[in-house]
Amino acid sequence: MTSTVITGIGELATNDDELGTLTDAALVIDGDRVVWAGPAASAPDADERFHAAGRAVLPGWVDSHTHLVFAGDRTAEFAARMAGKPYQAGGIAVTVRATRGATDEELAANLRKHIAEAAAQGTTCMETKTGYGLTVADELRSAKIAAEADEVTFLGAHLVPPGEDADAYVDLVCGEMLDAVAPHVGWCDVFCEKGAFDVDQSTRILEAAKERGLGLRVHGNQLAPGPGVRLAVEMGAASVDHCTYLAESDVDALAGSETVATLLPACDLSTRQPLPDARALIDAGATVALASNCNPGSSYTSSMAFCVTTAVLQMRMSIEEAVHAATWGGARALRRESGDGAVGVLRPGARADVHILDAPSTTWLAYRPGVPLTYAVWRRGNRIR
Repeated sequence: MTSTVITGIGELATNDDELGTLTDAALVIDGDRVVWAGPAASAPDADERFHAAGRAVLPGWVDSHTHLVFAGDRTAEFAARMAGKPYQAGGIAVTVRATRGATDEELAANLRKHIAEAAAQGTTCMETKTGYGLTVADELRSAKIAAEADEVTFLGAHLVPPGEDADAYVDLVCGEMLDAVAPHVGWCDVFCEKGAFDVDQSTRILEAAKERGLGLRVHGNQLAPGPGVRLAVEMGAASVDHCTYLAESDVDALAGSETVATLLPACDLSTRQPLPDARALIDAGATVALASNCNPGSSYTSSMAFCVTTAVLQMRMSIEEAVHAATWGGARALRRESGDGAVGVLRPGARADVHILDAPSTTWLAYRPGVPLTYAVWRRGNRIR
């Protein structure tokens, strides 16, 4: 294995409690792991040397919420929404039709294209979901295709397919569909929202997934106040995503739990919804993640930098809070922030996922909004940009 020392780092954001944020720093990677971090003057020798020339270094983005196994687009729906039409959950059916009609090769190529697009912007760990098949066969093939992502989530409970009975469909999801996909996924998600699945249906699906050993996630409180956050906390879900409409009791519940509040600001902007109250969540002590929600309907962006910039400029998060939420927070939402091979952190033993900005500090992500700042990227110790 080849080791590399990255030296001349102006600012090194490690997300490690002991190391903190270092200046005039260096980082050593060996194979697919970080093996050393500290002052540049004390850096050990390595096979190769990369001089950062005063640039900022941070962990690669951890995008813990995407929907990348799909075909087609929803440009017309987006244009109509920008002209005043409200966003509704039913638009998912448009993508379902296109996805069912696509070949495995077309779906896999589209997935790879979006993963590469995200990686070029510094995203080194991604979750993605099924949910645009909604038949046993189509959800199974989606799960198998999605295996190219770091984490795969089953979202058969994305929408009741048009013309089907809701209770009968929930029976299918809880039984034959889960049995088929469970060996290929690590997580199960449910869209607990008006127009999708109510709290009783969502509970049944999550309980069935838990029985099969899957981790739990919830889409909740996106379109209106609702039971999604409460359900996620009660079920011990790793994450509840969206959190656009939160009551004080929802904030308190998240603050007193291990469930991460994953905020999706690009989606809220694209659907003209209010932005989540990140400040209330952070001040209450809840763990917050930022993710892209990259999908063809409600958030067609893979730019985590855009999400960070939005969080800082419009959601009253500090730069440090937003960067932490888009790296360590996403890792925590995937339960990958600790132990050997951890992501979202740069410390000895962590996965060597490194993002170098063409800027002296992470502050420039919001200071220069919209400007592409990714300079170099390593994923699993391999330089990919």
